[in-house]
Amino acid sequence: MRRDRLTFAMMIGIPVIQLTLFGFAINSDPRHLPLAIRAAENSPFSRSLTYAFTNSSYFTVVSVTESEAEAEDLLTRGRVQFVLNIPPGFSRALLRGERPALLLEVDASDPAATYNALAAMNQLLADPLPFDLKGPVSNLRPGQPPFEITLQRRYNPEGITQYNIVPGLMGVILTMTMIMMTALAVTREHERGTMENLLAMPVRPLEVMIGKIVPFILVGYIQVGVILAASRWVFHVPMLGSLGLILFCVLVFIVANLTMGITFSSVARNQTQAMQMSFFVFLPSILLSGFMFPFRGMPIWAQFLGELLPLTHFLRLVRGILLKGHTLVQAWENLWPLFVFTTVVLLIGLLRYRRTLD
Repeated sequence: MRRDRLTFAMMIGIPVIQLTLFGFAINSDPRHLPLAIRAAENSPFSRSLTYAFTNSSYFTVVSVTESEAEAEDLLTRGRVQFVLNIPPGFSRALLRGERPALLLEVDASDPAATYNALAAMNQLLADPLPFDLKGPVSNLRPGQPPFEITLQRRYNPEGITQYNIVPGLMGVILTMTMIMMTALAVTREHERGTMENLLAMPVRPLEVMIGKIVPFILVGYIQVGVILAASRWVFHVPMLGSLGLILFCVLVFIVANLTMGITFSSVARNQTQAMQMSFFVFLPSILLSGFMFPFRGMPIWAQFLGELLPLTHFLRLVRGILLKGHTLVQAWENLWPLFVFTTVVLLIGLLRYRRTLD
């Protein structure tokens, strides 16, 4: 163990990572969830509701707008998880005692991320208005709130967990298999003694990497086909977006993982080390991507690390396309990080591979 430094580092590093992630980063009760307020009127009552959300620990008001299209775009792209709609004439109806309705739209594609926040919503909305109901309208203060809350769960109205988990499994399975298989690609050549024949061939490092990567793309698409078929006919997950866009995003994600695996294989000395390095990346990917735990429930530093992982962006892509019907324009904000990640990791792998040729 003392001579195998990488194995010794894994023995110490994996427990430290698990303690850090489970102890500090994982939180099943997310706070400061992004919320947009579409206020069709500017009145003391609407401002009180806005301040109530601003001062709440469960929500963070990121936008106050009068545009319904802008609020819809924020919710569809996943930049906010809640949209509170204050209708026109809300103050007049409130003062007349008509109990006007407030529409609360919720991104329910991840039910676990919004459950506790919704539980606190009724009390939060009922608290601020009594301070404004004074004088002739003080009779509206006691009893039930002087307005109604209409809850609209978008993208997963019934809160079915499979709608969130099954599409995410596509990314998890691809991450595990693609990295692991390609991480063994070059190290297997060294252990079998066939690396000398490969080095004697008139091929460039990039050509060798492409030759190792391309066959696994077909393997990845076979896995995706199985998962999509099970999602459609076994779990009845809705598929609102384009199948062609899904397959294109899958290609980019597969290539990103394969380049990471091939880079590991150029660094590792044997297949055992390659497997260890694969698990070293796979564990943070599962925990920090938003697959098992709400992404916005993690602290800022954990969210920053999660943004560096391909799985985080792929989960948003596949869930957005399947459940929300995202187009290429909406998917691009999560596609370009995958292109950047692939380019950076591929350059590192090429540099490492050149060193093994010396």
